[in-house]
Amino acid sequence: MAKPRTAYVCTECGADYSKWQGQCTACNAWNTISEVRGVGGAAKGSRGARFDGFAGSLSEVQRLDEVSLREQPRLSTGMQEFDRVLGGGLVAGSAVLMGGHPGAGKSTLLLQAVCHLAASVPALYVTGEESLQQVAMRAKRLGLPTRDLKMLSETSVERIIQVAEAEQPRILVVDSIQVMHVADIESAPGSVSQVRESAAFLTRFAKQTGTILLLVGHVTKDGSLAGPKVLEHMIDCSVLLEGSSDSRYRTLRGIKNRFGAVNELGVFAMLEQGLKEVRNPSAIFLNRGEEAAPGSVVMVVWEGTRPMLVEIQALVDMAQGGYPRRVAVGLDQNRLAMLLAVLHRHGGLHVSDQDVFVNVVAGVKVGETSADLALLAAVVSSFRDRALPQDLVIFGEVGLSGEIRPVPNGQERIYEAAKHGFTRALVPKANVPRKPVDGMQVIPVTRLADALAALESL
Repeated sequence: MAKPRTAYVCTECGADYSKWQGQCTACNAWNTISEVRGVGGAAKGSRGARFDGFAGSLSEVQRLDEVSLREQPRLSTGMQEFDRVLGGGLVAGSAVLMGGHPGAGKSTLLLQAVCHLAASVPALYVTGEESLQQVAMRAKRLGLPTRDLKMLSETSVERIIQVAEAEQPRILVVDSIQVMHVADIESAPGSVSQVRESAAFLTRFAKQTGTILLLVGHVTKDGSLAGPKVLEHMIDCSVLLEGSSDSRYRTLRGIKNRFGAVNELGVFAMLEQGLKEVRNPSAIFLNRGEEAAPGSVVMVVWEGTRPMLVEIQALVDMAQGGYPRRVAVGLDQNRLAMLLAVLHRHGGLHVSDQDVFVNVVAGVKVGETSADLALLAAVVSSFRDRALPQDLVIFGEVGLSGEIRPVPNGQERIYEAAKHGFTRALVPKANVPRKPVDGMQVIPVTRLADALAALESL
């Protein structure tokens, strides 16, 4: 057998180096380069040696206009929220990686989906962290159909491929990739080299045979996927299951998807019967009190291909000790500090001696700039101790010069708010619909000063 090659790989970006160094020159990260032994050696001396290519069998050169555009059929998981994040369902020969914190419900969600799919297509569930009895007990507790699903408790990738070649499943679930190992790699399971080669070996098998591969991956303390960054480059779809331990709601967010929209969001509720999909997420995120409270306002964010209404809360209080705090939960803290400076410069509101706490209700994470205007409205409402109307919805981006910029899909956001009973909307002027919306008063604004004046008149 050929002597395995030694390389050094950055776990953040996947860059390769011939020797170890403290900083990765590709992503400028420190202490992220790890030694990888046996790179490329997994395919030698194993059953996977017959596979010629990584992304499929070798083919002839074709012109781009000769490539078939026939749409690939998809398999439904039986859950519309899961299918939405995947782009409409599972594609044959695709590799899907599901990450999440321990206890988030990764294994439960996949077990529910694969038990539903096993009734129509052959499926194989490989567990490396739990025994077959533990998985069977969970399936019985959830009331899932277990007759058609085939199980295997194994951590050797070579053994898994051997069983898969004999069983020929359409769907292969591996739980989890961190405990799998390849015999030709000297390092322990969970190391960078083992995770990288195991994922490459399984993905190569899925591409060559047209098998749908579902991998389970752990995450680090900061919420990023554990293992080398190159692992996310190998697979076709990467989804992240998020949810705090004190909340029964879980959000499934698409991080990478070659067959659908990125940043698509699916919402589930953790019940005794497992994860149940939430068809109307805005309803659970808008569970507000009967009386209006200062510092609370509803905004419309765009997640993937649909609008979603969430509540944002702000608390402004006198700073103690002369050092004002800026805390943002569910929002970018640096953007909060920037918006407060814009509020002082162009809105005339001085909060440099105040503690400002901002929170997005129900643990939702907002990453788009359409929440700027709603955030400042909540801050002003709390600072002046004046509640905003409960039938008011706000969205819009705030520029550094105090202008209110339009956001994508503005009309769809207004229609979604009207569907949930809101009668007033404070939006950028460019997002005003051409045709009036029944039962909705749209208030257009172009400057931050105009928005603050409109809030005073409500």
